[in-house]
Amino acid sequence: MRRINGTALIIAALVATVGALAFPVWSYADRSGTGQDNLNASTVATQWGPLSATDRDFLVKVRLAGLWELPAGQQAIERAPTKAIRDAGDHLVVGHTDLDVRARDVASKLGVELPNQPNEQQQGWLRELSAASGQEYERKFANLLRNAHGKVFSLVAQVRHTTRNTLIRQLATDANQTVLDHITMLEATGMVDFDALANEAAGRATASPTGPPPPNGNLPAAPAPAQPSGGGELTSQPSTRPGPPTSINTNRPAPSSS
Repeated sequence: MRRINGTALIIAALVATVGALAFPVWSYADRSGTGQDNLNASTVATQWGPLSATDRDFLVKVRLAGLWELPAGQQAIERAPTKAIRDAGDHLVVGHTDLDVRARDVASKLGVELPNQPNEQQQGWLRELSAASGQEYERKFANLLRNAHGKVFSLVAQVRHTTRNTLIRQLATDANQTVLDHITMLEATGMVDFDALANEAAGRATASPTGPPPPNGNLPAAPAPAQPSGGGELTSQPSTRPGPPTSINTNRPAPSSS
């Protein structure tokens, strides 16, 4: 019995030793998949700076957005009974025609292949719009397009913040203006369901919200204004137009051929 117990102890010790030796190897292999490693592995060098997988994905998404949102805007111009929807459609057509020129120009310089038709989900949205009419069509148009633009807006911000490629950075800047303009015009229709947008986003959230406690009915003290304390002449001016904006100024030079 003692011999058996001793053998069992030796076997247990060997198993523990092998496990201890294997754990660092497993941990190291797992660490090889970190974000930094993935960034380095998926990035290629170009004369305009490193081009990451996120950069390339963004370029494809700009192209895909135009492939379904431009015809959706054209359809709104032709079918919508209200001026607000037609105006939003007009901005979609103009904005995505311009962005598509810029995206194709950047893709040709960087050697990135672009799709030539919307993906299956986007084709489904176009079919859904084509099958609707009247107020149902207007609601679907405003909410499908507003939701799509809101989701891509965060990607534009991420790319604009993190890209090391000058061509992608400029495209993100252009896309930011265009997407914000489209969001503004779609919201001006009065058809956007903000409760649905908030609930969908909440369903995808993984972190608990932070911030000050909810109001308790008592008005807090007014915060002090943030104002410059030093001298010197200031030359830039904030927007002074009263009331909510109806569109965003997207005037910008055509893409350079160099």
